[in-house]
Amino acid sequence: MQIQTPDWVKHAVFYQIFPDRFAKSKQPRKRLLQNFKWEEWHEIPTLQGYKGGDLWGVMEQLDYLQDLGINAIYFTPIFQSASNHRYHTHDYYQVDPMLGGNPAFKDLLDAAHDRNIKIVLDGVFNHASRGFFFFHDILENGPHSPWLDWFKIEGWPLSAYDGNFPANYAGWDGNRALPVFNHDNPEVREYIMEIAEYWIKFGIDGWRLDVPFEIKSPGFWQEFRERVKAINPEAYIVGEVWEDAREWLDGTQFDGVMNYLFAAPTIAFAAGDRVDLAQLEGRSYHPYPALFAKEYGDKIQQVLELYPWPIQLTQLNLLASHDTARLLTIAGGDKASVELATLLLLTFPGAPSIYYGDEVGLPGALDPDSRRGFPLEAHWELDVLDYHKQLIALRHKYAALRTGAYHILYAEGTVYVFARILGHEEIVVAVNVSTEPANISFEPANLKSSHDKLLYGKGEFVWKGDGETRHLELRLPGRSGLILGSDN
Repeated sequence: MQIQTPDWVKHAVFYQIFPDRFAKSKQPRKRLLQNFKWEEWHEIPTLQGYKGGDLWGVMEQLDYLQDLGINAIYFTPIFQSASNHRYHTHDYYQVDPMLGGNPAFKDLLDAAHDRNIKIVLDGVFNHASRGFFFFHDILENGPHSPWLDWFKIEGWPLSAYDGNFPANYAGWDGNRALPVFNHDNPEVREYIMEIAEYWIKFGIDGWRLDVPFEIKSPGFWQEFRERVKAINPEAYIVGEVWEDAREWLDGTQFDGVMNYLFAAPTIAFAAGDRVDLAQLEGRSYHPYPALFAKEYGDKIQQVLELYPWPIQLTQLNLLASHDTARLLTIAGGDKASVELATLLLLTFPGAPSIYYGDEVGLPGALDPDSRRGFPLEAHWELDVLDYHKQLIALRHKYAALRTGAYHILYAEGTVYVFARILGHEEIVVAVNVSTEPANISFEPANLKSSHDKLLYGKGEFVWKGDGETRHLELRLPGRSGLILGSDN
C-alpha cells in the first residue's frame, strides 16, 4: 500500500499555543466578561484560574509568529468548556466564548490562511465532561435519559461531584469530571465523525487527537481518516501517542504522532546529567539516563527505522508541550541544553513544534507551571529568540533539512555529527555536548562535496585530502553545535 501524507506538513514549523496563556487582545473585542477580574497574567498559574488569553490576541500576534518563521499552529482545545485547558468539552460545535466564540475563530482562521499559516485543532473525542449536554441530561433524568447508551453507565445513582460515593460511570483515568464515550454505539461514532467533518469544512487544516489509544472500537480511526480526507486530502491527522506508535502509523489511520520518542533521547543527550528527574514524574517519556553520542545515534536510528519514510516526514517533533515541564526547567536552567536540543530538533526529519514561550526562554515546571502566560517583551531572552529565528530560517531555506535523508557521520564520546542529503544539497550538523572543547577528524561517508560555509554556530573546520580519502577536521567549543553547508 502506498502511504499518502500531507505534503505541507513536511515543510511546516509548528507553534503550539495554549489559548488562555498566549495573548490577550489589546482591542476591547470581548462581548462577554469585559470587566472580569482575570488571574494576573505574569503570576504563576493555578490549576483552575483563567488569565484571559483569547483568539483575537493570537490574531494580533500573527506578525510575530510569521517573523519567527512559523507556518502552522497547533491549538490545545478551544471548544466551550469549564476548565482553562478546555479538555473538559461542553460543546464541540462552539468555540469557548472566553476565547471570542466562533466569530473570533473564523477571523483568526482567515487571517492565518491569508499568511499561509495552517491551523490544527485539538480533538478530545475519548471523553466529554460533566457539563456536556448529553451527559448532563443523564444527571438530570437518570435512567429515563435518551442518552444512556452514549456513555458507560455502571449503576445508580450517579455521583458526578461527590467523591464520597462511587461515580457509577466510567471516567477517563478514573476522573469523574471526564465521562468516557461509548464508542461502540453507532450514534456516538457518527456524532464524532460529524464533528470532525464540520470543522474541516469550516476550514481547519487538521486534527491533533487526544489520547487516541483509549478508543479501541474496531475501525474507528480508519473511518475517521476516510471521512476527514474525503473533505480535504491534505488535512493533517496527528495522534497523541507517547511511545511506539506503529499500530496507528500504518497509513490507514494517522499521518504522525507527537514524537516523544525523539524528544526523550534528544533531551538525555543535550542535557545529560543536568536532567531534573522530579520534572518527569508521571510522564510517559524517559529523557534519562544521560546519553553519549553513540548511544544517542543508536536510539535515533531506531526511531528512524520504526515508521515508513512518508510518515517520518510528517511526525510532530517536539521538546516540550503542555503535558510536560519546559526543557529549560528540566535541564536545571542550563540554556546550552536548550540550544543544543533545539538545533537537533530543527534539523531532524518531520515537522518541528515549538511550545509557546520556549523561543524566548520561558521556564516552567510540571503542570500548571508549564502553562504560564507568555512573557512581556522586556523579559524575553533575546539570544534564545535569535537562534530560534536562525535555525527556523535555515530549515525553510534548505530543502535537505526538511525532506533530505538522514545519515549519521560520526558518533563518539560527546560529539555527534550527521548529514541531511537531498540530491546535490548536503547539510552537515555537528554537536558537542561536553563542557570541554572537542577536536575530531573523520572520513564523511555519503558526502559528495566539501562543505565550506558555516551556516550556524561556532567552531572551526577544515577539509583534508581529495576524493575518497577526504577527511573533515572539526574543532568544537564546549557545549556547542554548528551547521555546515555548501554553495555548490
